[in-house]
Amino acid sequence: MSEGDDRISGEVSYVLSTASGGTTTVTGHGEPRAAMRVRQRFVEKNGRCNVQHGNLGSESGRYLSDLFTALVDLHWRWNLLLYVSVHVCAWLGVALLWWVIAYGHGDLRSQAPPGSHTPCVANVYGFPSAFLFFLETEATIGYGYRYITDECPAGIMLFLVQVLLGSIVDAFLVGCIYIKMSQPKRRAETLLFSESAVVSCRDGQLCLMFRVGNLRSSHMVSAQIRCKLIKSRQTLEGEFLPLDQLELDVGFSTGADKLFLVSPLTICHVIDVRSPLYELTACSLRTEQFEIVVILEGIVETTGMTCQARTSYTESEVLWGHRFLPVISLEDGYYQIDYSQFHATLAVPTPEQSTWTSDAMATGMSASLCQSPITHHSSFDSSDSSSAYFLPPKLRKMSGEHQTGRRFQRLASVYSEQLNLRLPVPGSRARLGSVPLCPAIAAAGKASNTGSDGL
Repeated sequence: MSEGDDRISGEVSYVLSTASGGTTTVTGHGEPRAAMRVRQRFVEKNGRCNVQHGNLGSESGRYLSDLFTALVDLHWRWNLLLYVSVHVCAWLGVALLWWVIAYGHGDLRSQAPPGSHTPCVANVYGFPSAFLFFLETEATIGYGYRYITDECPAGIMLFLVQVLLGSIVDAFLVGCIYIKMSQPKRRAETLLFSESAVVSCRDGQLCLMFRVGNLRSSHMVSAQIRCKLIKSRQTLEGEFLPLDQLELDVGFSTGADKLFLVSPLTICHVIDVRSPLYELTACSLRTEQFEIVVILEGIVETTGMTCQARTSYTESEVLWGHRFLPVISLEDGYYQIDYSQFHATLAVPTPEQSTWTSDAMATGMSASLCQSPITHHSSFDSSDSSSAYFLPPKLRKMSGEHQTGRRFQRLASVYSEQLNLRLPVPGSRARLGSVPLCPAIAAAGKASNTGSDGL
């Protein structure tokens, strides 16, 4: 996605923003956003958490209490090196013990045993033959040329220890390799996130949206998505909270966070009074520093293991006044998904002010209605600036006694129900409560129940 494609909303013409490497066509006008700032990320785009643990001190010994998980978490190169090193050291060590037993029993060729001598291990005359005997025994090859006799109790005891320890080491290392190979981390490579998030209106509400997709035909069972806002802040008491995590609701209350991910989906976070982005504007988006972390979890259908995919969006990757292009088309008997348009966005007209400002303007208009002396037989002339200045456009157009009463009562009732909110102080995160209707609107509502005229 090129920087020139990132435009502030308000344009009448459309601007296409394609994935990296594509060409774009820009028409119309608009103020370009500030240059993208390169800064440290908390979660990389590929989902890797950019966190390192240091100065553990004595706490580092806790890794030994969960050695198996520590080995599984190692990189593949260290796992393979450990696998080879443990086996080679074990082979050489046990072979040396067999050589010591043969030396103590006088079986070595350098000791010139007599012809009637019965060795502890037949045909073991030095370290190479002792090493071959161990390999034949450990791998259960059994060529039949080298074998233990009943002349050496120490050899029998070493043979039992070798079998037991060999089984434990093989189970531990092979199990570690198997668990590492069967981890569904690579399944997350086929779960796709859009390169950018967008902010635009949907159903009359300002929303933050991003897109997710599944490249495989196998489904993600019980897929669920979560969203976190990572932002440093200072409390009212002066405490500084670095990388404070706030929840962004993507449908938890309605069940929309549980996905049926068979085709790309656009995940929507409504920016309302409960949202941490309630006071975010198109202008403040250029100066804010935050990171939105997206976590997608589900069960891999083929293996039954839980898979998690992560990504993040910084403030420079949030496009204000854009929405995603459709990627699904109906073909002959099936639905076609065009992943070439998966990251593409379209610039659309979007208010630049925050939701808090919009609610403040709307609530201020409702309060002005409460301050006006309204009666059932009042008339409103659009030319009268003293009475029509605070009215919405629909009410300004009304004039005449017979058109005003019931129509105004209906609209006033609708506005009072939609704007029955108390605005918070800017910067606060308090939930808005409801306030009682003003006497004028309450009287109008009571008159509407008894009146006979209608719209």
